[in-house]
Amino acid sequence: MRFTNIVFKTEKQAPKEEVSINAQLLQRASFVDKLNSGIYTFLPLGFKVLKKIENIIREEMNLLGSQEILMPALHPKQYWQTTNRWETMDDLYKLKDQSNREFALGPTHEEIVVPLIKKFVQSYKDFPFSIYQIQTKFRAELRAKSGLLRGREFVMKDLYSFHLTEEDLDNFYEKVKKSYFSIFKKLGIGEETYLTFASGGSFSKFSHEFQTLSEAGEDIIFICQNCHQAINKEIKKEVERCPNCSSNKFKKAKSIEVGNIFKLKDKFTRPFNFFVKDKDGREKIVLMGCYGIGLNRCLGTIVEKNHDEKGIIWPTSVAPFEIYLISLDSKKEGEDLYQQLTKNNFEVLYDDREESAGVKFADADLVGIPLRIVLSKKLKEKGQIEIKIRKTGEIKIVNQKDSLKVLKNLLKYL
Repeated sequence: MRFTNIVFKTEKQAPKEEVSINAQLLQRASFVDKLNSGIYTFLPLGFKVLKKIENIIREEMNLLGSQEILMPALHPKQYWQTTNRWETMDDLYKLKDQSNREFALGPTHEEIVVPLIKKFVQSYKDFPFSIYQIQTKFRAELRAKSGLLRGREFVMKDLYSFHLTEEDLDNFYEKVKKSYFSIFKKLGIGEETYLTFASGGSFSKFSHEFQTLSEAGEDIIFICQNCHQAINKEIKKEVERCPNCSSNKFKKAKSIEVGNIFKLKDKFTRPFNFFVKDKDGREKIVLMGCYGIGLNRCLGTIVEKNHDEKGIIWPTSVAPFEIYLISLDSKKEGEDLYQQLTKNNFEVLYDDREESAGVKFADADLVGIPLRIVLSKKLKEKGQIEIKIRKTGEIKIVNQKDSLKVLKNLLKYL
């Protein structure tokens, strides 16, 4: 992509009302635009990042054998009345149409997925199975803040699994744990993301959150110094020792919740009377698990964990582009290299604007693409180009004939 084709411009100053780093940098670098508190438009660069996060998650969900669907975001009132959450869920957006029919904007989809599956699945031979979606959710947050970390409208991956035995539910639950760690590693936040014990409510002893250490986080977790499992603040009041290893030595830290998993068991299947006969003809209540990841929150967390005073530092796996190309003296040479890189399957943002070198360098750092290439007359005479690694600031001068090989090798480790 050529920079002149991007109609959304970078800004030198952060929006005055924004406090969080992710909100400041993502708006300055023209990745998102704030419509209202907790409501954002994803601009072309931000949308590319969001889609890369989505594809990483989708790949892992498919490896679990789960099938992707897309359910409605507009939910008739009666489905939520069946589970009594129409009255008890305090962040549910409610609305009426012109015929005075009441609906909710979906914050989650248990009330929709259970009757859907009950309609189609009536044999024990169909179990176990799972389905997932990646969809926009709505929650009436009273305290929408911290940029993408707490929004009123956001994209979430929600996976639902269905089982006839607790053993089968437990086995799948463990597989999802491993899948989540793989996702967060690919997103570049895996090293400081902890499996965290949380209350399971009325349907299980524990649920689990995935918490990423960050001073921008609103959550408090306690990390076991023996086995590195974590416990969230609310459950820590009830549990003196680590549920995993029984140690009583913990380290307190701030964190961002990027995912959660629950063994719902029959909490939602029973209200919908979802029973299936097993192979012996006995009726069994269907058991469920649910597993969520917030894509907006993951994107915001990546920025909170990967930035410096100059701007964002994207991991290659989710960067909008791999290379930021600048030609200081000749547009033709810049265009030629842009075409060569593109033909060799590199993702390139070519800064072809009529701007000073200083403006281009500053925007390259702000936007945070992993590698910056600079072409100049002085280097051209020697058959060389300059490559800067955004993460470390290291600059390499390489022969242009070797540049493709060098670039591929560098991108493997960023």
